[in-house]
Amino acid sequence: MATYLTIVLNMECVTGLHIGAGGKSMEIGGIDAPVIRHPIGSKRPYVPGSSLKGRMRSLLEHYLELAGDGVTMREFNGIRRHECPDRNTAKDCKVCRLFGSTGDKTQGMEGNNHPARLRFLDGELTPAGIANLTEDGILVTEAKMENTLDRLTSAAMPRTIERVPGTAEFNIRLILRVDADKKEEDFATIKTGLDQIAFAGLGGHVSRGYGHVKWTSCDVLPPDIGDANILKTVLQPVLAGRNG
Repeated sequence: MATYLTIVLNMECVTGLHIGAGGKSMEIGGIDAPVIRHPIGSKRPYVPGSSLKGRMRSLLEHYLELAGDGVTMREFNGIRRHECPDRNTAKDCKVCRLFGSTGDKTQGMEGNNHPARLRFLDGELTPAGIANLTEDGILVTEAKMENTLDRLTSAAMPRTIERVPGTAEFNIRLILRVDADKKEEDFATIKTGLDQIAFAGLGGHVSRGYGHVKWTSCDVLPPDIGDANILKTVLQPVLAGRNG
């Protein structure tokens, strides 16, 4: 019988983090690329579960050599990614078993899906994260000025990108359905995915120094289940990863 565990992580921004809101019209004198925020209520920045899931899946595909020639790559709206074509194949795949796959209708497998074992919740600012970003009762983000330079004329095209500043801290929660089938492999894959995010970064513009993050705490709930203690032990080394 499957059980469910909640992985609770604190993620600290080492450098400014930009996860874009998208679909915004630019105002004169305004920010060209705002970060995503809750649309009502607090209006605080958050980390969408979809952004974390997509980044971890992409990094794992490259780490496990599941992206490129000679492996199963499927196209979705012009974007190619690894995805197993049917449920039975996905059950033996480290990535698709955790992140899910849909049956490939081009092979007559429509509806032969494998549901994801791992779910990602939106990451909220922790109380400490809110305190670090609050000045005179106002939540402060960073408006970073950048220039794109013409390589021939050196003409500059300025732009302003909003970032959640370094030292901001988010609470990240993952929900894992633990099945007896290859659960130890699933635990190890999640650990690898978290490590890869710490090494490779999260969000946009990571090649320019954005999105360097570190994991500062990790717990697995409920604590009275044996698998929770095993998984917590497996994940503890992510706290000693790239924290500098």
